[in-house]
Amino acid sequence: MNLTTVTHLSVDGVMQGLGGPGEDRRGGFERGGWALPLFENDTEAATFLNQVYQRSDAFLFGRWTYEIFAGSWGSIPEMITSPIGAALNSRPKYVASTTLTGPRWADTTVLSGDVAAAVRGLKAKPAGEVQVHGSGSLIRWLLDNQLVDEIILLTYPVVIGQGTRLFPETGPDTALGLADSRATPSGVTIGVYRPAGRPKYATTTVG
Repeated sequence: MNLTTVTHLSVDGVMQGLGGPGEDRRGGFERGGWALPLFENDTEAATFLNQVYQRSDAFLFGRWTYEIFAGSWGSIPEMITSPIGAALNSRPKYVASTTLTGPRWADTTVLSGDVAAAVRGLKAKPAGEVQVHGSGSLIRWLLDNQLVDEIILLTYPVVIGQGTRLFPETGPDTALGLADSRATPSGVTIGVYRPAGRPKYATTTVG
């Protein structure tokens, strides 16, 4: 399987609390719900995201995102029957967590031991795609361990000014190859990237 990460983020890189004001208040975050006003009337972005979910054969989550999804896509009737909910509820789900016991969402497997080996085992399957939605800490760890095949970023035309960002201020560097890009009517830019090793840096100073 290929492993694809899917992240909604602001222009300043914030990925926290995009779905609603109370979704994620960690660290005193007070600006939740910033994505929905742009996404709700953007049929092109919605169609793209639905298609991404439909092509997945399995989902991998960090603990925090899993709990949010289980309480929404896995519990609220109108969300369960939506195209995204149908995909999530009909495919296997894996959670990387050392603390989660007795997951409440059907068809969930907790990866609490050697997560790298478990993910490599999923990727070793001959075909298909496992997707990671949200789960910022997990995405950073997967990138650090070179386990990501494709990165999908949906960047919203808004600066949030606080909150957890996808990439930290310091960390490993990665070159990305652009596989696809587009902009939707509401200004959401969709970029599909593939990791391409280390970036190249200039060896001489201009001027």
